[in-house]
Amino acid sequence: QVQLVESGGGLVQAGGSLRLSCAASGRTFSSSPMGWFRQAPGKEREFVAHITWSGSSTDYADSVKGRFTISRDNAKNTAYLQMNSLKPGDTAVYYCAARPTGGYRDPNRWNYWGQGTQVTVSS
Repeated sequence: QVQLVESGGGLVQAGGSLRLSCAASGRTFSSSPMGWFRQAPGKEREFVAHITWSGSSTDYADSVKGRFTISRDNAKNTAYLQMNSLKPGDTAVYYCAARPTGGYRDPNRWNYWGQGTQVTVSS
């Protein structure tokens, strides 16, 4: 069992930065890939970023590539999403996820989710 708690969301002006954290409980965090997703009002949940269990490989949605960075600290059981050059289109609830089974870009493939943290980017 893995429990995930996101934090770090808030209101920021366009061009600003935020750092999201995802604190995990459970022994299996360090062996699990981690993902970040987001969901804007009226839209489906979409893939943002993925990191392997070791942190050696990452992947990003095209919409955030070059602006967002996913990382993890297995000693702290925490994953991060550094978001720079934020745009109003990044406004959404951001979720972290653990334990994918199969294609990690598909939110239906993930077994554990946090409660989400709101990110609002004003123009």
